[in-house]
Amino acid sequence: MTRRSTFTDQSVTYGAIGATLDPDLLRYPPAGFRPAEDSVRLGSGDERFARSTEALMTWGIQRGSGFQVADVSPGTGAQYPGIVYDADGTPLAEQPALRREDRFGPDGTPYIAAGVTATLVRKGRILTHRTPVLVVYVIDEPKRVGFAYGTTAAGPESGEESFILEHRDDDGVWLTIRSMFDTRGLGGAQRRKRRELTRTELRALHPAYA
Repeated sequence: MTRRSTFTDQSVTYGAIGATLDPDLLRYPPAGFRPAEDSVRLGSGDERFARSTEALMTWGIQRGSGFQVADVSPGTGAQYPGIVYDADGTPLAEQPALRREDRFGPDGTPYIAAGVTATLVRKGRILTHRTPVLVVYVIDEPKRVGFAYGTTAAGPESGEESFILEHRDDDGVWLTIRSMFDTRGLGGAQRRKRRELTRTELRALHPAYA
C-alpha cells in the first residue's frame, strides 16, 4: 500500500499535495501547473531492483544529478497505514497505530521517510540555487518504492516531483519521474532547463551512466 504522512511541521507552496499519485495528472493537472511524466528502464532482476532502491531512497537521484543535499531533517517519520475496514466495508473502531520504520543504506545513510525536509543545492555558472523541499509521501511495496517531495519556499518553481521505482512482471526495473510545477512565471529557457534536469535525473540511477 501507499503510506502518507498524516502531519508535518512545515507546509508546501502549493495546494494539490500528492497530485503526482493521480493517474489523471497528465490529463487534468491542477490549474496553472505543467505536468510531466518520463520513464526509463534501468535493467532487470532482483539485484538491480534492490540496488536501485538503495540509491533512490538515499538521495541517489538528487546527488547523481548534481545536487548537494543539505539541511536534512528527519521530520516525524510517521507513516499512515490507511483505514482498515471490516468484511461489510465499515471502518474498524480501533484503527492501526501510526507506523515508523527506520531503514538505512549500506553506508548508513537513512532512507527517505515522509516528513523529511532538505535543501537541494545546485551551483550554476553564476548563482547557487537552493530549493527547500518536504517529502510529502513515501511508497513502500514489495515491487514498487519511491517518494515525492514538494517545494516549501518561494522560488522560481512551485510544485511537486515524484520518483517511483517498479519491478514489473516482465522482470524489468523501471524508474518513473512525475512532476507538476507552476511555470507561469518562467520563460522558455527556464522551462527547457527543467526538462533537461529531468533527463539528467532519469540517467542518475542508470548503470550505463552511473
